[in-house]
Amino acid sequence: MSNIIDIKNISKSFTNSKGVSNRVLYNLNLEVEQDEFLAIRGPSGAGKSTLLYLLGMVDSPDAGAISYNIDGKNVNPLGFNDKKLSEFRNRNIGFIFQFYYLLPEFSSLENVMIPALISGKSYNQAETLARELIDKVGLQDRLHNKPSELSGGEQQRIAIARALINQPKIILADEPTGNLDTANSKMVIELLFKIKREYSVTFVIATHSEDIANAADKVLMLRDGKLNF
Repeated sequence: MSNIIDIKNISKSFTNSKGVSNRVLYNLNLEVEQDEFLAIRGPSGAGKSTLLYLLGMVDSPDAGAISYNIDGKNVNPLGFNDKKLSEFRNRNIGFIFQFYYLLPEFSSLENVMIPALISGKSYNQAETLARELIDKVGLQDRLHNKPSELSGGEQQRIAIARALINQPKIILADEPTGNLDTANSKMVIELLFKIKREYSVTFVIATHSEDIANAADKVLMLRDGKLNF
């Protein structure tokens, strides 16, 4: 099976307020296969979130290359301008975060619709897709509830629907069960693997969850700036 993501020798450092540089990732290499469910583990502060932000083109590495195989074409978005980079992310990458990041003033339906509207779909198209996905995650009775009216597990399921609406090739998830109790964690994990089975999508998940790691196709450990089996 071909790779959908190839990372070659990326490094990333951050400089604190005192001018001290902290190297997080160092000459890191990674290949992710199409339709793979990859779990990345490691201690807090090891750089798991940083790696996901680089994969999602939210941040850029200090050195190295990141390329994607999208619909049979090799794409290197690091050279894109801001507009083209935003379009690439919107069309090809879905994000799931530990703290959901739903917009509080909008309903569940509206939150899920937003990426589709940004991509250029009509309101009716976006609404139809959003309703289908909210039904898929089992929250059709929460269409018009705002995030403050939802439980943590419900918010995460709405966030998963939002991540799927543009039919991304890749979903990046940063501790998707880290803010949930045991029952809701189990529900979200089952949903993620259901999506993996039903959709042609590649998952890269940063997690401390043993349940996610045990069910993943591959588990890598991030330590001292590098990935190991």
